[in-house]
Amino acid sequence: MKLTPAHIEELYKFTRKHFVEHYDVQTELVDHLANDIEEIWQAQPHISFQEARDKSFKKFGVFGFMDVVSAKQKQLSKRYTKILWKFMKAWFSIPKLFLTLLIFTFFYTLVGFRINNIIIDVFLILLTILQIFLASKLLRKANKRLKEKKRKYMLEEMIFRTGSLNSILLFSNFLSLSNFSDGITSIWGKCIFSSLITMAIIFSYISLIIIPQKAEELLQENYPEYKLG
Repeated sequence: MKLTPAHIEELYKFTRKHFVEHYDVQTELVDHLANDIEEIWQAQPHISFQEARDKSFKKFGVFGFMDVVSAKQKQLSKRYTKILWKFMKAWFSIPKLFLTLLIFTFFYTLVGFRINNIIIDVFLILLTILQIFLASKLLRKANKRLKEKKRKYMLEEMIFRTGSLNSILLFSNFLSLSNFSDGITSIWGKCIFSSLITMAIIFSYISLIIIPQKAEELLQENYPEYKLG
């Protein structure tokens, strides 16, 4: 026996019922279930679709589909990291390299003044507020996209949500750096401090602006069916 389109649709509903919300993960599970059900039918042609489906589902163990979802998250997290580093490496080219040097020089000079670290505090607080604003804007866009589209993809959610949250977390941690800025006197110390701030700014710009702008292209590369979603 072969599965019908109605059976396939039932399998999609079945995965959603078991808390699999992303279409790309649903599709992998439906393909697996469909193949397994057809094998079960070859051995036991008398049983119903629901019975064959439940037999197949039991093979996933106590946690059901959760292990598959977790494995997919790890896989796509690595994919997102590769995308991020690809844009990070592309950033370090002329004329962007010149802009990077300007940012670095600005913070290096600021630390070199050796005055009260209130000025650095102010800059870091302003940068953090800007990150929160941009991240909140991106999260609102993500929520709107996910409500409008019929299908939700895990990589899409990472592009619009993971990048936002990572950027906020990064800059909130950087606020603590200002406590050490008064004690930095060596050239190496000032270079490290300025480099960290510069890299944080570039990271946030790429994750909050560049990658979301390239979202459609990136998603179509990973999901040929994305245009149909």
